[in-house]
Amino acid sequence: MHNIELAVFDMAGTVVNENNVVYKTVQKAINKKGYDFTLEFVLEHGAGKEKHQAIKDILKADSNSISEPSEPIFEDFKQLLDEAYHDLKVISFDGVEEALTKLKSQHIKIALNTGYNRAIAELLLQKMNWTKGNQYDTLVTADDVLEGRPHPAMIIKAMQVLEVSDANKVLKAGDSIIDIEEGKNALCGVTIGVTTGAHTEEQLKSAEPTYVLNSLIELTNYIKG
Repeated sequence: MHNIELAVFDMAGTVVNENNVVYKTVQKAINKKGYDFTLEFVLEHGAGKEKHQAIKDILKADSNSISEPSEPIFEDFKQLLDEAYHDLKVISFDGVEEALTKLKSQHIKIALNTGYNRAIAELLLQKMNWTKGNQYDTLVTADDVLEGRPHPAMIIKAMQVLEVSDANKVLKAGDSIIDIEEGKNALCGVTIGVTTGAHTEEQLKSAEPTYVLNSLIELTNYIKG
């Protein structure tokens, strides 16, 4: 069992089940420019990142699109996402809320972090009826830091806000390789890959996290406050 003071969770694909709508929208915005990228390609190169950076990296990964300007695609993406989210049903994955409640009962602080901007992140939480002080203790978004994943800035920010000084007592969990890299770069004592989102078990294992789980429900078997 690992002694943990702070657990940092990615949002979409980790605690939030929104059926990959963000990456499907990234795919749609890019492919409107004449490309034919699959969702798997988009996830492989863009998952977990601030979304403008994700678009840049997806384009960079394709030799035929290196010179494509990313800014117009990003602006179109934001409009498409607003439309997609208007009527979207957003829920947490089964058992996640109960797992977070159990962690909090053990005096483990909960942070959510995300490559989304704050407006989108707060919309997701609103749709799930999650509130600060109940399901989580702080939210850190791409708007709150200068450097996106895999830079550890969002985790460091969460540690500062929640007054946790020992990175070895911090856990980072996410559904993408870049989540694991972010946790390692922050020197987190535990990094978790979860197979509910962007990347497969095999892809997650390639980043060598502490554990790969099929569900966050399993998490409470490995950590304590």
